[in-house]
Amino acid sequence: MRTKPLSAMALAAALLTVAGCGGGGSSSGEAADSPSDPAKVSGAITVLTNRTDLVQDGTMKKYAAEFKKTYPKVDVKFQGITDYEGEVKIRMNTENYGDVLLIPGAIAKGDYPKFFAPLGDTKEMAKTYRFTGKTDVDGKTYGIANFGTANGFVYNKAVWKKAGVEEWPTSPKEFLDDLKRVRDKTGATYYTNFKDGWPLSGAWTNNVGSVTCDGEAWDALASADKPWQAGSELNVVDTLLYDIVHDELAEKDPTTTNWEDSKTQLAKGKISSMMLGSWAVNQMRGAASAAGEDPDDIGFMPFPAQKDGKFCATLVSDYQLAVNTHSDHKPAARAWIDWFTEKSGFAAKEGGVSALTSMSFPDVLKPFQDNDVKLIERSESKTEQVNAVDDAAEIGLSKPDYRQKLIDIARGAEKGSLQDYLTGLDKRWADAASLAGN
Repeated sequence: MRTKPLSAMALAAALLTVAGCGGGGSSSGEAADSPSDPAKVSGAITVLTNRTDLVQDGTMKKYAAEFKKTYPKVDVKFQGITDYEGEVKIRMNTENYGDVLLIPGAIAKGDYPKFFAPLGDTKEMAKTYRFTGKTDVDGKTYGIANFGTANGFVYNKAVWKKAGVEEWPTSPKEFLDDLKRVRDKTGATYYTNFKDGWPLSGAWTNNVGSVTCDGEAWDALASADKPWQAGSELNVVDTLLYDIVHDELAEKDPTTTNWEDSKTQLAKGKISSMMLGSWAVNQMRGAASAAGEDPDDIGFMPFPAQKDGKFCATLVSDYQLAVNTHSDHKPAARAWIDWFTEKSGFAAKEGGVSALTSMSFPDVLKPFQDNDVKLIERSESKTEQVNAVDDAAEIGLSKPDYRQKLIDIARGAEKGSLQDYLTGLDKRWADAASLAGN
């Protein structure tokens, strides 16, 4: 992680509304309204996606074939992009970034009207869709969630049961005690996914709100002076990760972790658990079936913290589907988004929470519902401000670097203590927030 001193210039750069993209021309401002008559919708559209696996195995082509039964005059082509964030951000310097795309995280929320067509008034959209606040700009919604995800630990129930653990831990200490029991009885350890990195960023950060059962906890970071102080969301979350590694309850060498291989290792009982979103459950169960193991052994548990005797879990939006403001086929592009959200069944198949408020939660979350886990939709109305402070402080809440350093300190690969590290993060955050006037 970089340790360059914070400066007013760095903060100013972080607060700029342009996220490194000039755009290929001015926005038309034309809305991408839902078409009322499928027979009148036509055109060839390109859909950009980060799911290269689903493009390569023909899954997306099957979705397009089903879509065409309703919209026979629309042809859909997919472009699977491995480095989605990096490549799409570059393409957005032109007008050529597909007709439908997932909004890159690098694009500042205030810039959405420059790049994407409005999909409707947010107050009206919120009656039908979850997570509309994430793409709301001046009362207009610019993206509809691919799906949502609940946060927690994916774990091998059979392994935990073999170790004599059948109840979810209700505190970080209980979780650590259970991990030790599982390790000692079965040899299975926690898995950090250190090398691939991305599970250390989004998955752990998405727990903000789960500890205190506060849907506004993320927004509160915009004005927080010490977000890592004792008892805070980030303190509890990051201390748990540190303790897992420090107490030798994770893999021996985190630099050798492998995301794809971890699925099979979890299924075979070599890995006890991993911090991930609910979307990962079906992937793990698929790996279990492929390995000849019982997919029902794969379970999902909430973060080990309770408020008033109940668990809470945040519901966080996945990527948001948007329409390129420069698209020549906005009705066809919006038709795809509507169909994919409402008719394809994609969210349920992926174990995600449908963006539609009328849809029930997926089967993977049934244990949460059966055990009265409170699911709270995380507010992201101040995401732009939070990101500005985060960028200026050069911490990276949505990047793996600072937690990789946390792990290195925990395993003795870097000098330092947990308290000194968290105190340093607090100081950098406070300095950035002060300069931002938050």
